[in-house]
Formats: sequence, structure tokens, C-alpha cells
Amino acid sequence: MKKLLGMTLATTLLVGTEAAAANYTLWIHGRNGGSTQAGNYNDFSYWGPSTTPAGVNKKAVNWNGRERIGGQNYRVRDALDCFCTGTNWCYIAAHSAGDLQIGYALSLYGGSARYKKNAIPNSSGVCGNTDGTTQVGWNIKWVNVASGAGGGSELADVGEWATGEPLVTDLVTTNARALYNHNTTRNIWFYMFAGASGTAYSGILPGQDDEAVAYHSTGGVSGSSGSSQCNPGDWFCGGTLTTGTAACSDGKAKWSYHTVELRDDNEAYNHYANGNWGGIIAKVREDMVNYAY
Repeated sequence: MKKLLGMTLATTLLVGTEAAAANYTLWIHGRNGGSTQAGNYNDFSYWGPSTTPAGVNKKAVNWNGRERIGGQNYRVRDALDCFCTGTNWCYIAAHSAGDLQIGYALSLYGGSARYKKNAIPNSSGVCGNTDGTTQVGWNIKWVNVASGAGGGSELADVGEWATGEPLVTDLVTTNARALYNHNTTRNIWFYMFAGASGTAYSGILPGQDDEAVAYHSTGGVSGSSGSSQCNPGDWFCGGTLTTGTAACSDGKAKWSYHTVELRDDNEAYNHYANGNWGGIIAKVREDMVNYAY
């Protein structure tokens, strides 16, 4: 199931199109201190060295990582319009709250008319139209999610993060899950990479976690609030997070078109890039290098 079907379909659709058609890899970051340059698709400071391979024609989708998802989502839509319309196709990689950003864009705007763009951004990150025609939604092959916060985090629930930061309101588990319909992905697959090297907040985050987000979120488990999900063999847990699309052992289903690609059984990967594409991001980057071409 892994990517090959989507890649074959996309390639078939591109047969006979103009030679200028290109594929791009868009990296959508999560919560940060606002240090990235919004609209600058070459600023990879959130992730690590910009020279590190991370998929074909990689672009950094930067937004103000302290503000509300709805208010900043236009930055993501600008990038999708730029590089994922017309004859161009995209692979998406998202981290943490970047999961909310791409999910929000697809659910609320993925069925809207989008002008076909020329992939030449101005200083604000907006591209020009090609021929003035539109298409429905964007050309996206699939989405890789590193430690996705689409289901929120209990650290936001209890005020472990700065409560005066607007984004934290969206990261409250019940708010994140009600922000948009997570089942509406426009038939685009979300491949979830769930880290489990977390100890600092083990008393706050239920089940396995990566020090910032628990398995119920990073595994794409549905429901109006979080649940306790763990690796196999953990007896002190509500359920086991299954790989693939199957429901967890406690019967809790995953959102539609969400599949667990990596479950951190060895508890080796934490949440953080650490300035060098680290933690669970490393596994997503590796996957993009292998499959996003």
C-alpha cells in the first residue's frame, strides 16, 4: 500500500503534459517561536541544514507558529497553490501542529476552486497565475506526518505550554479534534509516524508519547478527546496502537485515510528536530528521500 499506488496514479495523470511539469516536497512545520521567515520557501531553520536531502524540490512552508491555525492557514494554501496546481504535483511532510495545518486546508478548502499557479513565488510567498483557469483542490500524492498534533496535546489542556500563546488554544485536545472534519482528506492518505521516546511528561500525556504529543494524536486515532494508546505488551494502557489502518486494540478507529506507517516500538524517537532533522522527523525525512521523487 505504501505510496506506490498514489505515485503510479499521479504519473499516469501527467503523461502527455508539458515538459515544465515538476514535483515538489513541501515541509510544513509545527509550533515554534516565530523565528522562521513566513513566505520564504528556502528557510529550513525549523528543521535543520537546508543542504540536507529531504525529497525532490523541497520547499519550507513557513507560518507564524504561535498564532491560531485558521489565521495562519493562508500561508499553507499559498504554498499549495504555488507548487501543487496545474501540471505540478506535491508530496507533503508535516510535523506536530503542521498536521493541523494541512488537515485544516484539505478539509475546509480542498474542494474549492484554485487558480493554477506558475511556481514562481514573490517575496510574500504568492505565485502568479498561469492561464487564468482553475482546478478543484490541489495535486497532492500523499502526506507524511511526523508526530502529528491533529488530535491535540494534553500539555495544552493543563497549561504546560504558554496559555497566552494563541496556537495553544487550538492544541487543546477537544479543540484540535473539533477544528475541522479530520475524516475529510479529499481521499489523500496521511502516513503517520508516531514517536515514543518520552518520559518528561509521562504523568500528563496518556499512553506512549514523544515528550510533546501522545500516540492517540500521532497515530491518527479518532474521537472527540484523547485516549491512552501504547506499544504491544504494555499492560498499563487503555489500548495498543495498531500499525496500518486497523482500529486500536480497544476498538477506537483511526480517522479515514490515516494509516500508521511507523510505531516506535523501541521508544527511540522523540518529538524534536534539534536543529538537525532529528527525532521522529528523521524517519519522515528518510521516507521522503526514498519515495518523494
